[in-house]
Amino acid sequence: MFNQLKTDTVAILKDNSITTNERLLAVCELLKKSISHYDWVGFYFKNGDKEELKLGPYAGEPTDHTIIPFGKGICGQVAVSNENFVVPDVKAQDNYIACSITVKAEIVVPLFLNGENIGQIDIDSNTPDPFTEEDERFLEFVNTEVAKILD
Repeated sequence: MFNQLKTDTVAILKDNSITTNERLLAVCELLKKSISHYDWVGFYFKNGDKEELKLGPYAGEPTDHTIIPFGKGICGQVAVSNENFVVPDVKAQDNYIACSITVKAEIVVPLFLNGENIGQIDIDSNTPDPFTEEDERFLEFVNTEVAKILD
């Protein structure tokens, strides 16, 4: 499954007939549609020189969390740690910001451009503990490909 999604992701990102945001949105929609345990898929990006993240393109239910301070919630922690964060059970996390009562698990993978953490891909799942190392490697691949169109 992930091999075909890699091919599809690269094809979307190489489509210069649409804007960068449209390409990112198409990737979010592809992942949400194709992977049953991906219930919300979105990108957050560093908001200029501010110590905060700003919501970018996403697929899923609307969220109130359009700005997230560095250090707050799972996304804010990844902005500081520069490391993947897999949360099998969001209820077990003290620093979790609830987006929806249906969310059971979350994975956040930082997005690097020229060695700098400029954002992240964030996936919420309504399934308890669904994320594997394969998900992590796949999302790292997605972010590497996304970085190529942001450069």
